[in-house]
Amino acid sequence: MNKEEESSIQGAMLMQELNRTYGLELAESPSAEQMELLLADKLNTMIRTDFSALVQLLYRIDINETRLRQLLTPSSPAEGETEDAGKIIARLIIERQRQKIQTRRQYSSPPPADPNP
Repeated sequence: MNKEEESSIQGAMLMQELNRTYGLELAESPSAEQMELLLADKLNTMIRTDFSALVQLLYRIDINETRLRQLLTPSSPAEGETEDAGKIIARLIIERQRQKIQTRRQYSSPPPADPNP
């Protein structure tokens, strides 16, 4: 399997995981940008309407709290523009989900061989 095929399979697995976990209805094969924007929109809604559910979700997904705090805190107070919190969190979630998919693939056993060829 070449890198392009593997990336495509991993993208499809990521899309399925995001749809199942977050109740999204992502297209068959959204681009990485589309996936991030859809997830960011959902996360921004959670920030505004149900912050405790967002915190529970991040805990369940196992997002690194220190890294999240670093990314959400501006590096200098003089910075006029800050990045959308939903996008920052979406990137972390997508990154973490990719890590989980990779780990599952790495430690899953291959399917048993067919005894009747």
